[in-house]
Amino acid sequence: MASPIIGIPNHSRNEAGELCLPGTYVDAVQAAGGTPILLPPNQPELRQILAILDGLILPGGGDISPTLYGGMPHPTIYSVDPDRDDFEFALAKLALTASIPVLGICRGMQMLNVASGGDLVTHVPEIYGTAIAHRLDHPRRPTQHEVYILPESRLADILGTTEATIVTWHHQSVKNLSIDWKVAAKAPDGLIEAIEHQRHLWMFGLQWHPEMSAHDPAHQRLFQAFVDAAIRMKR
Repeated sequence: MASPIIGIPNHSRNEAGELCLPGTYVDAVQAAGGTPILLPPNQPELRQILAILDGLILPGGGDISPTLYGGMPHPTIYSVDPDRDDFEFALAKLALTASIPVLGICRGMQMLNVASGGDLVTHVPEIYGTAIAHRLDHPRRPTQHEVYILPESRLADILGTTEATIVTWHHQSVKNLSIDWKVAAKAPDGLIEAIEHQRHLWMFGLQWHPEMSAHDPAHQRLFQAFVDAAIRMKR
């Protein structure tokens, strides 16, 4: 059987006209046996796009506009991209009922929750404090902390563990979950770190960045399970 096609939306054009995406997403998919294709924002035929995909990853990136979830403006919100917001929101809405595996990473997890009717914490330190750093500032860059995966979750079965050290880089997070989702992991401060859909055959959201530690055995299992699900559901 041919390698499964995995779609990954990329950022809108920058000032130089470039369409970019961190290569670690591509590397993780390829290492698990998938064929990644990048999806530029503002594509008109979303159903046609989903029809050719065997799996979908919604990646990290800038903040989601609070207008999408009834939130309030905040001075810490940055890198809002209306074109990407609209594209990924519509894609996520369709993916909720599509027969392909879906993995939301960081912003992607937040987008899945927003597309399901949930909302977001606009600025994590205001709700959860600073005992756990979910990103480093000045300059902004990733950091690491522990997460606890719920033993009864499907995610725990996939990762093969209930504790992990993860790479994290965010200042927003899931607040109220849609009823279609349940919590799969939390940080020591109580922040929701992973969610899993209760009816979809394979749909998970991770607040952390597994693609930035894809050589970790647990995260290797995650991407392998994703690609294996794409093959299985394709059949």
